[in-house]
Amino acid sequence: MLMFLFLVIALAVVVAAVTLAVVGGGESAPLPEVAPERLQDPLPSDRPVGAADVESLRFPVAPRGYRMADVDDALGRLGAELAERDARIADLESALAGARAAATHTHPAPHARPETAEGPEEQR
Repeated sequence: MLMFLFLVIALAVVVAAVTLAVVGGGESAPLPEVAPERLQDPLPSDRPVGAADVESLRFPVAPRGYRMADVDDALGRLGAELAERDARIADLESALAGARAAATHTHPAPHARPETAEGPEEQR
């Protein structure tokens, strides 16, 4: 009987402790809002984004997944920079093709000497 009484008292203490922990110990103020987790290492703003920047990019997890605003900002930035690079590459390739065409037109390739029946050593 003494053991049963001890178990009832222990159970009452545990229930009281859990109730106080859940209710907050009698405080009437609600818990303060936690600031949302933000992107720790955002993409660099002072230089172009590199492959290492993209590989190290980790989005913080919000209660229902990633913060959409952070993901949208990063993807928008990457998309704009990639479009700018593609346009720059296209301009450079066009300029290179124009320069090659101009060089070929101004300096034609040397003509090969016609070969005779004799070998190259005999032509001297």
